[in-house]
Amino acid sequence: MIKLLALDMDGTLLDNQKEIPQAHIAAIHQAIKAGVKLVLCTGRPLVGVKPYYEKLSLTQENEYVIVDNGCAIHQTEDWKLVNWRQLSKEDIIFLDQISKQTPAQYTLFDEERYLVVDEEPNNLVTYDASLVFTTPTQISLEEALHPDTIMFQAMFLAQPEELDSFEDQFGDVLSQRFSAVRSQPVIFETMPKGTTKATALKELTEKLGFLPEEVMAIGDANNDIEMLEFAGLGVAMGNSSNYVKKLANYVTDTNDANGVAAAIEKFILNQ
Repeated sequence: MIKLLALDMDGTLLDNQKEIPQAHIAAIHQAIKAGVKLVLCTGRPLVGVKPYYEKLSLTQENEYVIVDNGCAIHQTEDWKLVNWRQLSKEDIIFLDQISKQTPAQYTLFDEERYLVVDEEPNNLVTYDASLVFTTPTQISLEEALHPDTIMFQAMFLAQPEELDSFEDQFGDVLSQRFSAVRSQPVIFETMPKGTTKATALKELTEKLGFLPEEVMAIGDANNDIEMLEFAGLGVAMGNSSNYVKKLANYVTDTNDANGVAAAIEKFILNQ
């Protein structure tokens, strides 16, 4: 029996217009009414989650969201940070050294801000920040290293061909030191080593007293793979790559064809 639904956002909960289909909202409310707990599990920073959480019209008491690809878990009642993993000063300096060798722009996330290190934000970064309802802020490396600031994850952004070259040149070395993933054609992400959506989901599942086999996870991208494998039931969206689909237990419809609602109906409401 499914007791927890871990739900990715972009390409999953959200359609290609970055909206939540009404069918998804209705199915989620039916699942919650049936006793299932929803946990949004996303690569987005918290600022990019709050407006959608409000659109879902969910209760905020004793609920949680996992953001920054598993780096942070927030309690939704007051959005308090309840558990997190962060990049070290040495990590931030190491990534800065790599950024000097590539046209890909080096960005960081703290609790509230989308940050660009030592460069004026380019058009790609500015557009990506707009998708999470914010604008990028330029900071110095010294500011990024301030001891009072928690840096959760870093991203390198470039056009697909440039990021292909970046991944060829630095992908292996970054994967050795960090949890690294090419989450989108224009985004390469680095988190503290061993940190994924699955690690945070495992911590939260244990906190809530659920077993992995009582979890259904739905996602579409490479940064969802560990989460799909952790869950007793891993569901890939129809718009996922063939690689992600092969690793899932089930493939539902696309994000533009109410795939989340279809999966909820099949595995939760009709059980």
